[in-house]
Parts: sequence; C-alpha cells; structure tokens
Amino acid sequence: MEFELKILGSASATPFLDRHHTAQVLTAGGAQYLIDCGEGTQRRLMEHKIRHQRIHTIFISHLHGDHFFGLFGLLGTMHLNGRTEPLRLFGPPGLDEVLTMQFRHSHTQLSFELDFTPVDTTQHRQIFEDKNLTVHTLPMRHRIPCCGYLFREKPKRRRLLAERLPDGLTPAQLSALTLGNDLLDDYGQTLVRNTDVTTEPKRARSYAFCSDTLYTESLADLVRGVDLLYHEATFLDDMRERAAVTHHSTARQAALLARRAEVHRLLIGHFSSRYRDLQPLLAEAKTQFEWTELAVEGLTVSLAE
Repeated sequence: MEFELKILGSASATPFLDRHHTAQVLTAGGAQYLIDCGEGTQRRLMEHKIRHQRIHTIFISHLHGDHFFGLFGLLGTMHLNGRTEPLRLFGPPGLDEVLTMQFRHSHTQLSFELDFTPVDTTQHRQIFEDKNLTVHTLPMRHRIPCCGYLFREKPKRRRLLAERLPDGLTPAQLSALTLGNDLLDDYGQTLVRNTDVTTEPKRARSYAFCSDTLYTESLADLVRGVDLLYHEATFLDDMRERAAVTHHSTARQAALLARRAEVHRLLIGHFSSRYRDLQPLLAEAKTQFEWTELAVEGLTVSLAE
C-alpha cells in the first residue's frame, strides 16, 4: 500500500524565489491528507498534478499566515468545481471564525459539508482515525497555539499462504487467520494453526510533522522511532538566539531531536529567506544526524512496507 509524502512548500514567513509556503500532501492507501495550506497551495497542487478533489482531510498546525492563508482559496475552488463530498478540517480554535468571516463577507455558501474539529494544541492525543491510519497531535512551543501531527498506519493483517490453506474455509475463517487467530473446532481443539498458513504482516509506517517550535527535547518521546520526521529548521545554529526569540528551531536542533528520538529519516524545512543556499543548513544537520534531507519543493518520499 502506498505511503508517500510530497513537499509543496519549504519557505518560512517570507517567500523566496522558488520557495513556497508550508504545505505537504501525505498519501496513504489511496487517500490524500493535506498538512498545512500556505498561500498558493492550490497552484502547487495543480503543478504536481494532485487532484484537490481527492483530499478528504486537512490538518492545520497554527494560524500564522504562511501555514493557512491558502485555505480559503482552496476551499473556494473545491466549491466552484462542484465538490459534494464532505471535507474534514482540523486546526486550532479560531480557524472556524476566520473562515466564517471570509465566507460571510464574500457571500460564499459551500457546495459541500465542511466538518471542522478544533484541536487542543497543548495535548498529545488521538484526534482522527480512518481505515488507513490514526493521527495524534504533537504539542509545539511557538508564539501562538501550534501543534504538529503524528500519522501512523494501522497494524496490518497477516498474509495468507494459499498453497498451505486447507480446502473449504469460509471467508470468516480466512479473515480470522489474517487477524492472527487459530481456527478451533466446537470442542476448542485447533483445526488450523495460524502460524502454519500465514506470514508476518507488512510493517506499519509512520510520519511525524513538527511545525514551528522552539527546540523541545520532550518531543523525542512522542515521535520515537518514526520512519520519517519533518522538523522545522528556520535558522543555522549561529542564530539560535534569534530562533529562541521568534520561537523557532535551528538545523542543528532539529537533527539533535531526530537523533534522540532514534527516527529513521529526517526532513528539515521552513527555511528563512536569508539563506539563498540551503546546503549549509543540510551540512549542519548532518553533523548530528546523517540521514537528513532538505524538504524542498517537489521532493517526494515513499516509505517502503
């Protein structure tokens, strides 16, 4: 099953040349989830041939413009294109007020149901579940309420070995075997041992999106061992005082967190426009965590099962 992340924007508050504001698309099991929606996101979706009608859930980290100013335009285009499927939206309290005001003054009445769920950005808790994955909030330390999101695939079923299966098993019995159960007769005796006719399930994958935040060591426990971690890295470490004042992180700090959390791969992004060349940020991060990449526009990361 597909589990793929597409980076649409890597800039911080001020856009720079070919860098765009934060937006990412996670594809899992054929479903697409939009993470943040900075200005111009709908154009970025078009450029990468991602159909916005396939997006059924949007997660907004906080209400700074570079993370959600593209949302109203995207919702408007969905409406103009005749969307009827409901859309779920998660974000900090107040996002609904902003959208309601825009809809009211533009006389916009959406053609689809917009189901908004406010999230408590101070808590780590599950807020969403569908057939593909679960989503938990990750508390961030920023100048306004802000959270990241942890996406985990649901545990997968064991795989049947067709050549070892006895004849005549019912669909219910086959399903029970994929869930790891033995088949028993009416007297509780084992008819088919699960381990004889199945193999281990494929690995469930995980992705953690850490938005704007001060370096927060306690996050390591919440994202420990994830396959892929995105962490903002607005500045080089020689500007860590500036990072602290603005409640952001440096490339070195992002990599320290990745190392302490024992993640498999790290993406760094949300780069300050003061950096024309991003290689120094990458080099700095790699001094702490070798498996680091730049989350630049158009990057696609596919995680194997």
